[in-house]
Amino acid sequence: MAEILQRDGTWVFDGDALRLTPGRDRNVSLFRRTLGELVVPLGALEGLSFEKGRRSGRLRLRLRNGADPLLLATGGRLTEPHDPYQLAVEPDRHGVAEYVVEEVRAALLLARVPAGPLDRYLLPGPAVPLSVSAGDGTVSFDGERVRLEWNWKTEDAKSAAGARTLALGELAGVEWHPAAGLENGYLRFTVRGAPTEAPPKYDPNAVELWGFKKDPLMALVAAAVQARLPHPAAVASTATAVAVVVPPAPRPAADDHDALLRRLRELGELHRAGVLTEDEFTLAKRAVLRRL
Repeated sequence: MAEILQRDGTWVFDGDALRLTPGRDRNVSLFRRTLGELVVPLGALEGLSFEKGRRSGRLRLRLRNGADPLLLATGGRLTEPHDPYQLAVEPDRHGVAEYVVEEVRAALLLARVPAGPLDRYLLPGPAVPLSVSAGDGTVSFDGERVRLEWNWKTEDAKSAAGARTLALGELAGVEWHPAAGLENGYLRFTVRGAPTEAPPKYDPNAVELWGFKKDPLMALVAAAVQARLPHPAAVASTATAVAVVVPPAPRPAADDHDALLRRLRELGELHRAGVLTEDEFTLAKRAVLRRL
């Protein structure tokens, strides 16, 4: 077992997983303290590195693409104070940090963990229920429904319709952007069949963020929702497979007629569920109709 204890947090590697526990120091961000402990299985790891600095060093953990719903929902936009996959290392612990790195690298080699992307999540995402108030609203998520409620700072055009409740099955995606400089951030939910180009300030499916202390907590909601949506890689492979399954073919016999009708119904269900895009559904449907 390899272990490093710092004011910033504690990382423990037992050969099968790396356990990341945020520290209790006042400089540890509210986001990391709220997120809590993470257990990262070996199969989710791509690598671990240590960077020395004049005053302190830094351990940086790299995960395989698609392993973690938090990284997918935030798109790598979590800044250094909030990133749970970094650990500040004090000067007298540089040797310990290097030892942890070597232990993780050796385990990855022995287990022959591939470096490629994944089509399923290996981390569960934040626990639910969750409720976060920041920017111009409050977002709550219980694992099945997202509820958006507005405050006195919300634009009238957005708050006029009142609170919104979105079932998980209605959602095609979720996106979180932090505020940067003079540009506000946002948490936006994409609803199936209802694309919008409205700015978050006016979008009833988005919360506008202004760069205050609690804004990063909205990333927890984004990650919790992302963890319960179909994995993007799995959706892409399913859509490709469906498109390939329906090639042009000779006209079927009479007893195949019912099978083709069932296929049309299946394609319709995949389209309504968001697995097939409008173009993919149209092409597949035409191929089946030609066989009819």
